[in-house]
Formats: sequence, C-alpha cells, structure tokens
Amino acid sequence: MTGDCRNFGELLLAAGARFGAREAFVVGAERLSYAAWAGSARSLAALLLERGVRRGQPVAILLPSSADYAIAAAAVLMIGAIATGIDPRLGPRELRAILAKAAPALVITPDEQELPDTGGPIPSLRRSELAAAYRRTDGLVDAAAVARDAPACIVWTSGTTGEPKGAWYDHANLAAAVDTAGVMVAAHDRCLLPLPFAHAGYMAKQWQQVAFGVTYVLTPVPWSAREMLRLMVAERITAAFGVPTQWAKLLELPELATADRSSLRFCGISTAPAPPELIAALTRALGCPMIVRYAMTESPSITGTRFEDPPEVLFRTVGRPQQGIELQITADDGAPVVAGAPGRIRVRGPVVMRGYWNDPLATARALTPDGWLITDDIGRLDEQGNLILLGRASDRYIRGGYNVHPLEVERVLEEHPGVARAAVVGRTTPVIGEIGVAFIVPSDPAAQPAEAELRQWCRERLADYKTPDEFRYVTQLPLTPMLKVDRRTLRVWLA
Repeated sequence: MTGDCRNFGELLLAAGARFGAREAFVVGAERLSYAAWAGSARSLAALLLERGVRRGQPVAILLPSSADYAIAAAAVLMIGAIATGIDPRLGPRELRAILAKAAPALVITPDEQELPDTGGPIPSLRRSELAAAYRRTDGLVDAAAVARDAPACIVWTSGTTGEPKGAWYDHANLAAAVDTAGVMVAAHDRCLLPLPFAHAGYMAKQWQQVAFGVTYVLTPVPWSAREMLRLMVAERITAAFGVPTQWAKLLELPELATADRSSLRFCGISTAPAPPELIAALTRALGCPMIVRYAMTESPSITGTRFEDPPEVLFRTVGRPQQGIELQITADDGAPVVAGAPGRIRVRGPVVMRGYWNDPLATARALTPDGWLITDDIGRLDEQGNLILLGRASDRYIRGGYNVHPLEVERVLEEHPGVARAAVVGRTTPVIGEIGVAFIVPSDPAAQPAEAELRQWCRERLADYKTPDEFRYVTQLPLTPMLKVDRRTLRVWLA
C-alpha cells in the first residue's frame, strides 16, 4: 500500500468539532467530551514534540485504561509516532522484555512506577504532569500527514506461551477496522468496556469510536459484576462487552432479573471460547441478542455471529468471516483439509497485523509471503461457513496416537449440571504418551460430582480416548490478565 492515509489525530480533531460536548469517555466520576479529548490530545502532542519524540518512534503508554490513556494514545498518533500500550499489571520480567523490544523514545507512566533496567535510560513522562500539559496553548500543531503503511501502534501478546511479542499495525490496518465492525457499532452507541486499553481491541475501536461518535463507559478496576450491572443501568448502555468469565459472574447476580436492561441493543462476548450454555443463558437473562466474536492480538477482527443467526449458530460457533476477511483451515504443513475437517486456522485481510515488532523470525513463522496469518488455533467450518473453535494447537495433546483438543472436552464437561468450569491439559506418561487431566470447579462445592459420573458423562458424548484419565477438583481456575484460563499454571500444578 502506498499514498497517504488520514491520521487518527486528524479524525479526532474533526470529531471534536462535530460531536463537541458529547461524552467520549465515562470513567468513574470523570466525563470527557469529544471536544476536551481532541483539545487535550493536541496540547499533549506539543509537549511530546518538545520532549524530543519524533515521527516513527514508539512511545510506551504504561497507564491503566483511562481518559489519560486515550488522550496519550491520540497525541502519539497525532504527531506520527507509534503508540504502544503496556498493561501496568505486568511483572518486572515481562515489562523489561517489552521495553527492550519496543525501544521507546518515551514512556508515559504512573508516578509510582519504577521502570526496570533495560541497559540504558528511557525518558519518562509522569502521569501527574499530564493535567498541566492538557492546558498548554503554545506550540500546537496540526495532525501530521502519515503514509498508509507507516507503523501506528504495537500491541503486545499476553506472553502465555513465552516472551511477549509486539504485533504492529499501520494506519491503513486500523482505519480498516471501521469497515469490519459490522453490527458491533452504531451511531451514538454507549458501550460498556471491561477490557484493558493496552489490548488490540481498543486500538481498533478508536477509529470506530470517532467515526460514529460512540461513548465508551469503562468498568472500574478491580472489575466486579455488580458494578458492571450498575453501569449498564445508570449509563443507559446500548452495547456491553465482556469475556466469558465476566458474563458468567453477571448471571450469578439475583438483581439481574429486575434490572432495567431496556437500553441494550446487543451484548458481545469475545477473547476466549464461551460455553454454548452460557451464551444461551445470557440471551434469555439480558433480553437482547448476544454477538459472539473471534479475534486475537494479531487480528482484532476475524469472525462473528449475526443478529439473524439461528440458535445452533449463535450457541455453537463463532460465526462467519467479517467483511474483507478470508479464512482457511489447513493441516499443520499448510495443505488444505477436506471440507468440515479440523485444522489450523489461517486468516488474511486488511486488519491483520503487519508483523512482530523487531522480531523477523517470529514474523516469518506467523505470516506467509502472500499475507496469511498462521494462528495457533484449531477449528473447522460447518456447511454454512461458520467457524467452530476446537482449541489451540499448543494446548492439544496426543493420547495413544490420537489428537485431543481440550476445548472440545471442556465443553462437554461444562454441560454437566454439577460442573461450573472445566479445564483440561495433557500430562506426559509412559506407554501412551500423554493423558488428559481435567480440573473441575463444581457448581456446588458441597456436592461435587463423582469421578466415575464425569467419566461416564464424557464416554457417552466423546470418543473414548478423549475422556480425561484424571479429575482434580479446585475452587477456581487460574486466569491470565485477560481472564483466559492460565494453562501454564495448570501444568505447574501437575508437576
């Protein structure tokens, strides 16, 4: 791609003039209008230039999800620099690895944050300095012209399978996110967001937000189901998003049944596979459609269900490819599989990352020369082209020569009335190679289902080799910062 692309900063300045006093963000007691967002970002952009940040240089934003984060990200893009958000909950080892790879020209950080030693000084801008920066009126600049293929942002993987990698996107990538949004956004929506701004989803949502005049209402940290419900009602939310764990917690609230949910247009579920029973229960309890989305750090839009989809699609699949997205199911070597057979998911489209920042080897492993992203996910397509997720290639184990996909087993286990949550991992053993170990969170800790009962339940619904060999009962499953099951910790528990 060549030629210029509209800078996000330019779009934000136009949105500030168009939407003015309309709320862009609601964060606790703070309400930030579009005009204030645009004006503060322009002022902060002047300070970034004064601090020596130049076009094409990364700026790390080590802030929690907040109005300050949104202003900082916009200011960075406004001057043609590269925004890279870092989750402030990361440990020193992960933070050190990210800063070393990103090599930022500046880090915007909380006052109390200590930066790890990366072998050289990194200039920083403390959060307490931002308020004064927003008020400055000197040195203001217009949004810089940017090339379509110029890097715009770097989003870091969660690092659950190793060191974090930085998926980088150019301006054309993120502008294309508006076209792939589909029903996920409408003019003047009020959206409830529980996910970190350092996540890929937010970087894409910025473009959608300014295009449609959307208000983002942020849930507080630490997250709670009761506060999520309060905000849905008090802020007249039209679209609420969450991961399966959060939605399951919301269903446990007795007050959900009587809460005013009339403003909801739809609710969305993403980032981790959701049990079909959960989606069905949410649809009944919330009284609005549930949209299921499949995406990842390397591609913030892949597939999704539609409002008109029948229950068997809504509750059992993650839908069809979004506009402009191509999907392939292949063997591990890239060869096509027969229709309906499981295989590795490959994705191509305008929102797929351009590569991993400063990591050409990882980029070569993830992207083919003709632009296909080779994911770590396993799935199959039904007759209508809907994608059914089966799990991650790195999670599957081989029992007696047969591949077992944990997600398939977990879904069967979670259909049992005595099982609230289940996670399955493989453990190496002599003779048959690996066996499945199921970690079970009982629905009622005082009446946990017997192992023999669960084993029989699985055998009646799965091939015999897929039935777990061992069952372990736990009060809760370990979760990553993105609220996905932390399988690395489960494997440590097995050691």
